[in-house]
Amino acid sequence: MRLKELQQQAIELLKNLIQTQSFSGEENKTADLLEKWFREHKIPHKRFLNNVWAVNKNFDESKPTLLLNSHHDTVKPNSAYTRDPFKAEIETGKLYGLGSNDAGGCLISLLAVFTYLYSEENLTHNILFSGTAEEEINGKNGIAALLPEIPKIDVAIIGEPTLMNLAIAEKGLIVFDAVVKGTPSHAAHPNTDNSIYKTAKVLEWFENFKLEKVSENLGEVKVTVTQINAGSQHNVVPAKTHLVIDVRVNDKYTNAEIEKILNEKAPVDEITARSLRLNSSSIPIDHELVKAGIDIGMKTYGSPTLSDQAMLSCPSLKLGPGDSTRSHSADEFIYINEIEEGIEKYIKLLEKALKK
Repeated sequence: MRLKELQQQAIELLKNLIQTQSFSGEENKTADLLEKWFREHKIPHKRFLNNVWAVNKNFDESKPTLLLNSHHDTVKPNSAYTRDPFKAEIETGKLYGLGSNDAGGCLISLLAVFTYLYSEENLTHNILFSGTAEEEINGKNGIAALLPEIPKIDVAIIGEPTLMNLAIAEKGLIVFDAVVKGTPSHAAHPNTDNSIYKTAKVLEWFENFKLEKVSENLGEVKVTVTQINAGSQHNVVPAKTHLVIDVRVNDKYTNAEIEKILNEKAPVDEITARSLRLNSSSIPIDHELVKAGIDIGMKTYGSPTLSDQAMLSCPSLKLGPGDSTRSHSADEFIYINEIEEGIEKYIKLLEKALKK
């Protein structure tokens, strides 16, 4: 199939995806659209829950496997939208619609590239495409559920909007629940053990807390208190003040190490991690994919935002058309030329890195 025709078909698919509601956990109809693409291109594929995947025609178990993955779920549209979020409209070179940038443009670009290379011979790697669910909520029925069902993955490209630059590292995430305890009492009586007042010093500690290991690609570990909750009545001093702490972890620490440090050092009475599964991720700078990307003019950087990379145990990078700053914004859009150029650059990258 000619590249231009494939690009046009991919853009039409993105329009259909935009016009099909696919909030996280409700992606069955967009999964149907991905299956329809494979049927129309006569490519055998499989579906597990709302995750759709396929391997290249000349899949060889003796070769390592490259995963091309992106997600087809979306967040819910915010109240600032001035357009119908489910109406795919092209104006002045922009394709508007919910999920156009995050991550529909990446998804259909990777799918087009997989289709373009499907019958290619003499590749150093197998290629496995997956369009997955529940990325926006880090859900259990997305890529985490799919991984046991597919062949072993040796390296991955995760499609997220990066302006087609190479995100060679990505911060992990831990959310902690913490408690500062005090003595409950009537507000009219003296109380030198007010949990809310004690929390002021705790907040100052978190504001000033720094971890010593700084990553070349990801910078410092970022620790941020994002929620505070205490009290139920105006005349009662509460026994506890509850905090939520968002920690973005660089590639110098494991999530388990961060948990241990905060358990030992944080000046709170209780602190509990909700999950330790969303680790930081990276790929060596001398990996053939990274070297190939640099050779064709791509820049490298470290990403502060989370993606399905966090679910993988193999080297991975994040790469895709579109701009991360547009994600989850009102009147979301992606430029048509970003998609067309993205497909071309993906192909150029893979042919340079994987062709013998």
